[in-house]
Amino acid sequence: QVQLVESGGGLVQAGGSLSLSCAASGRTFSTYVMGWFRQAPGKEREFVAALNWSGSTTFYPDSVKGRFTVSRDNAKKTVYLQMNSLKPDDTAVYYCAADRAFSKSARAWDYWGQGTQVTVSS
Repeated sequence: QVQLVESGGGLVQAGGSLSLSCAASGRTFSTYVMGWFRQAPGKEREFVAALNWSGSTTFYPDSVKGRFTVSRDNAKKTVYLQMNSLKPDDTAVYYCAADRAFSKSARAWDYWGQGTQVTVSS
């Protein structure tokens, strides 16, 4: 079992930066693939970033590649999402997720945080 709590959301102007954190509980955090998803009103939850247990392999969709960076600190049981060059289209609730394997589909992930709102103004 893994419990996840996100923090760091807020309001930022277009072109700005924001950093999200996800604190996990559970003794096996370091064995999980960790991911970030987002969901805008009226849209499906979409994949944003993920990384393997060691952080040596990362995954991004083209929409955020080069702007977002995912990382993790297994000692602190925390995963991070650094978001730069933010656009109004990045506005959404951002969710942290954990699973034993990577998938771009939100339905495949077992554990979820409660989400944190990110709003990018134009």
